[in-house]
Amino acid sequence: MTAENHAGTTTMTDRNIVLVTGGTGYLAGWTIIELLAQGYAVRTTVRSLKSEEQLRQRLAPYTDGLARLKLYPADLLNDAGWADALENVDFVLHQASPMSGKDVIGPAREGTMRVLKASAAAGVRRVVLTSSGFAASRPTPGSVPPGQPIDESSWTDIDQPRIGDYMRAKTLAEQDAWAFARTPGTDMELVTILPGFIQGPALNGMYSESVGLIANMLNGKMPVLPDVGLGIVDIRDLTDLHIRAMVSPEAAGQRFIASGDFLWFRDIALILKDAFGTRASKVSVRSMPDWLVRLLGLFSPQVAGMVPELGQRTELSSAKAQRLLGWTPRPAIDAIVAAGESLMPPNAFDERRASDQKR
Repeated sequence: MTAENHAGTTTMTDRNIVLVTGGTGYLAGWTIIELLAQGYAVRTTVRSLKSEEQLRQRLAPYTDGLARLKLYPADLLNDAGWADALENVDFVLHQASPMSGKDVIGPAREGTMRVLKASAAAGVRRVVLTSSGFAASRPTPGSVPPGQPIDESSWTDIDQPRIGDYMRAKTLAEQDAWAFARTPGTDMELVTILPGFIQGPALNGMYSESVGLIANMLNGKMPVLPDVGLGIVDIRDLTDLHIRAMVSPEAAGQRFIASGDFLWFRDIALILKDAFGTRASKVSVRSMPDWLVRLLGLFSPQVAGMVPELGQRTELSSAKAQRLLGWTPRPAIDAIVAAGESLMPPNAFDERRASDQKR
């Protein structure tokens, strides 16, 4: 049986079964849709099968291949269910991360190792792990010349001042994964993907915290904007890169940054106002003073995470993914507009965000 990837090559697989962890997540949902479109038999893990009907209903408008999707109950913090979910699986796309609660570091590391060890025991050929571009590749200040984009050789220095637990969690979990993959006798390939700021269309009313920024702008919940900018990656391009990394021989043992154009928050607001006119009347372009961001950061972990980024044009380079895998990210403006369009229908802003992923 064969599967054709977007690079135009055909890859032979023995079983052609892919497991995507965290099936109710935003990235996992779009990944499942694309895998089904390419003819794979897809499995996904969920905490409880009670979510199966809702997940299938969410995916149904985008695919007619749901007969090839099977759900397995498995929790990242429990051994139960993983052996069944991984039986006869060829590839694992590990996209789930237990990042809620007060302790995010321990669960993130434990969950990652549980998936890797269970995958190795099941004879999985390759695991593609979703890490984070901004969380796991922040170099030591001064180690990268000004204006030079960050590449995959950079790792976050977890001892830097003001590095939050989320960054520590993503960095340590990825480092644990590489240490395991390089252990003698581990006959399993590892690839890691480090996304930038994920944008793009909501998935039938469900979206990630990053796309929530667009929703907050559109519904007037961001009356002032911090002087912060990020490299943007469209969810559809990110999904494409995961599958390329899954099947490409050149990807084995590699890290890949997934990021495109850099945009300040104010740039994003201006794109929305230009694209949607009066429908974006609540979008503000007013700036928040840096001192106010620092003050609010004393009371909000989310705002505190922005403080080190104030005024910093930190760009991520995806040249490696483009060179080795033939991947091309679309313009950031397209991702922003697609996100806005998907949030425009009546009551869209009242939808509960079902994804708890942070990338």
